[in-house]
Amino acid sequence: MAASKPTRAAGVKKKAAPARSRAGAAADAASVRQAAAPRPDLAAARKLVLDLLAIPGVSGDEKAIAERIVHHLRAGGCPASAITFDCAHGKTPIKGNVGNLIVRLPGTEPGPRRLFMAHMDTVPVCVGAKPVIAGRHVKSADPNTGLGADDRAGCGVVLTTALEVLKRGLPHPPLTFLFAIQEEVGLYGARYVSAADLGKPRLAFNFDGGPVEKITIGATGGYRMEVAIEGLPSHAGVAPEKGISAIAIASLAIADLVENGWHGLIEKEGKRGTSNVGTIRSGSATNVVAESAVLKVEARSHDKAFRARIVKAIETAFRDAAKRVRSAAGKCGAVRFDGHLDYEAFRLADDEPCVLAAAQAVRAAGLTPRLEVSNGGLDANWMAVNGVPTVTLGCGQMEIHTTQERLDLEAYETACAVALRLAVGG
Repeated sequence: MAASKPTRAAGVKKKAAPARSRAGAAADAASVRQAAAPRPDLAAARKLVLDLLAIPGVSGDEKAIAERIVHHLRAGGCPASAITFDCAHGKTPIKGNVGNLIVRLPGTEPGPRRLFMAHMDTVPVCVGAKPVIAGRHVKSADPNTGLGADDRAGCGVVLTTALEVLKRGLPHPPLTFLFAIQEEVGLYGARYVSAADLGKPRLAFNFDGGPVEKITIGATGGYRMEVAIEGLPSHAGVAPEKGISAIAIASLAIADLVENGWHGLIEKEGKRGTSNVGTIRSGSATNVVAESAVLKVEARSHDKAFRARIVKAIETAFRDAAKRVRSAAGKCGAVRFDGHLDYEAFRLADDEPCVLAAAQAVRAAGLTPRLEVSNGGLDANWMAVNGVPTVTLGCGQMEIHTTQERLDLEAYETACAVALRLAVGG
């Protein structure tokens, strides 16, 4: 993180004091604003997140939660003309029932437009969540479900910020609030949103998982692929030698990747990445040589070229394995690959304006900011591609994607305070 510049010493005599620069005046104004930054209504913020957590909304089925957010916005005084939906759901691989929800407010004072965002969808384990407060945490009263704080807590932070600005008439630069769709299945809302629809913001803040003081300024890139193996069926007891086992081909390929260091954590020649064979579908019965198999595989790395090497190693392992498994007639199997880039890696500079602003707001909340780079994908990956540099801050989610998921209310409330400070230009 870049250190702040030291202030220039004043002259001994008043008339000899150097003229104040615009930068100095702006810094003083920012300091005053930081000291006087409004505090959000934390009781209302708690009530709001409990309301949002109770509404189902897996990826592709976010319409109900989007409508609830709009309800709160309209009740808070947001004009209908400021609320729009895009058509991102028409471009996604899975059928969606609503697009990204975008709210744009003109500024009451000059300044670059600021964006606040979170994703609306949750993972399937969270369907049926019954949020209850237990001490300093929120959990699901149903032990068989997750909570969905990833990322309804983020939605709560962003919506609380919008409502505070609207209800209290707080002065602010131009603001955009984005509630994105289908993050959990491929970051598709952020991928297909238009920077023009967002008003071309200059600073952007994404509220997602983790502690508030963790400011994520970069993330890895991910590539996903489907590997289809074609073998040859035969009776496994009467004439197994006439078949070509697709399962055997898959097994040899995976063993090759493991033995040669191309599976799991990969470290070669100073480069680093990961790969994983996540699913295998194959076979119909024990007495039939498996004629086909379909595997889903991923490769990740912050280094684009090294990620390409990992993908090549995976493809080579499966092609070589297909040549090794032969029938008595000398026939061998075949493989096909269908891959695509899930998200490209990005890394913001430590002195990017949104990074500096986020760090300053976290410090003002009494915390020590930590700049980190993630090994997972974020909506911020695609926001960077779309020309909107975006930092990600946490809002208290814990044990996400599990039935043990919890929301730390203290961290959530701190995130609400940080976001409001950022929204009013502090």
